Amino acid sequence: MVKNGVVSKPRPSQPPVPSSSAPPVLILTGAPGVGKTTVAASLASRYPRAVHLESDVFFRFVHSGYIEPWKPESNNQNRVVMQIVAAAAAGYAAAGYFTVIDGIVIPGWFLEPVREALHDAGHATALAILRAPAEVCAARVRAREGDAGFDAAAIDQLWRSFADVGALEANVLDVDGGSVEWAAETLAQRLADGLLLI
Repeated sequence: MVKNGVVSKPRPSQPPVPSSSAPPVLILTGAPGVGKTTVAASLASRYPRAVHLESDVFFRFVHSGYIEPWKPESNNQNRVVMQIVAAAAAGYAAAGYFTVIDGIVIPGWFLEPVREALHDAGHATALAILRAPAEVCAARVRAREGDAGFDAAAIDQLWRSFADVGALEANVLDVDGGSVEWAAETLAQRLADGLLLI
């Protein structure tokens, strides 16, 4: 940007100050089969006005030229889709809906661009990473997709993406053995306490 003859670098995205009346947009993520969609639906039902954005649905809108999202060559496609998800979430949040983005939003890949897009749109952003043992997640995916839609290597690779999240470990909720209602209630409380903000 040039102002008064001085070139300035763009400022990095800064998290907005959350308003007590406006909950942050929640990015709810984790490995396939961890229970994201079920927990997101339960959590959204606890708010008087809420939107549950399933990012997987946005990938299905790609009619031609679709690339399986876990393949290395899908990177550009995935970024485009997640930018569109973030824009949709920002739109709903601006209209006053508590908004949950449910999807495989991997730190170091898609989390940062989604978070920055939401911050740039003026929305506080929260993150919750659901975690369960690899064998539990794989069994759920196999039961849901059947053998024809089950890629053990891809599932394991995605599970490992959430096994060590470094500084984001405080945003992890271990859901193994817990009910959907317990997970949703725990997340609602952590959101209210401001513990999931990123």
